[in-house]
Amino acid sequence: MAQATARRSRGLLAVGLPVAGVVLAGIAVLSVFVGSKEIPAEVVVDAFTAFDPANNDHLFVRDERLPRTLVALLVGAALGVAGAVMQAVARNPLADPGVLGINAGAAFFVVIGITVFGISALAGYVWFGFAGAMVASLLVYGVGALGREGATPLKVALSGAAANAAFVSLTTAVLLTDTDAFDQFRFWQVGALSGRSMDVFHQVLPFIALGLLIALASARSLNALAMGDDLARALGQDVGRARITAGVAVVLLCGAATASVGPIAFVGLAVPLLARGITGPDHRWLLPYSMVLAPILLLGADIIGRVVARPGELQVGILTAVIGAPVFIALVRGRRVAAP
Repeated sequence: MAQATARRSRGLLAVGLPVAGVVLAGIAVLSVFVGSKEIPAEVVVDAFTAFDPANNDHLFVRDERLPRTLVALLVGAALGVAGAVMQAVARNPLADPGVLGINAGAAFFVVIGITVFGISALAGYVWFGFAGAMVASLLVYGVGALGREGATPLKVALSGAAANAAFVSLTTAVLLTDTDAFDQFRFWQVGALSGRSMDVFHQVLPFIALGLLIALASARSLNALAMGDDLARALGQDVGRARITAGVAVVLLCGAATASVGPIAFVGLAVPLLARGITGPDHRWLLPYSMVLAPILLLGADIIGRVVARPGELQVGILTAVIGAPVFIALVRGRRVAAP
């Protein structure tokens, strides 16, 4: 009976994933057709089937809407999977690249790159974003592991909150002393998909693709880590190696995503929570679902931001914070929070 129920559950999950993929494809197409600038649907189609370089609408569709849609797909997948991985390693449903200071660490190092090294291109941002994500990850886990109990979920969450506050304060301090850097940084920090070109997509694609592959390949070890170090060792897992592998995936995903669009809040927190309600704790399903559902949320928020403030737009980082904040409050209040 139990085996039959498990088979039915796996069958439903196997059907649900491509359905979510179809929804994502539909949202992506809608993102190309809808924007703050009203362009007839037939003109959008012509931009791909009968491109005219002298037509400003064609250029806008191909140079603005298409790249931001593709970047949103990459960044959404990266943040969703990174959040699910961090929640497993920390054994804490509150773990998230934003809440635990990973995004803030990446942002601080990007500011250092701007002010100290004069970096002004994404190719440079990415490397500083990686360095910041790695330092923040090591700092949070190292502080959380102090003491006899080791890295408990509560201690990791508290050290993450402290690291986030510290990096934000340091970033503010640096920017207050350099107005030129502040002018350059403020457009990036809000978290935006607008103005992203195909160059951005091509530059971050290898890093995010590698991070996703590492994370998906670590699904079984994440299942063990989520149950605690002692049980993971009893199941034959090399806990240290599994944590390092997961950490590499998080650094690649968060570093590339944050460098490309700025800090995006709550996607890595809300989406794994929603996905876990569908899949349960098995990361062999949780990670693929998070990888598909997160871009749906990010693209949906981006489309709403383009429509509600025409002819201007609200940046996607603002919308995801508005959407994600109630989820975070529900988590803190203990509503429907399940262990990873």
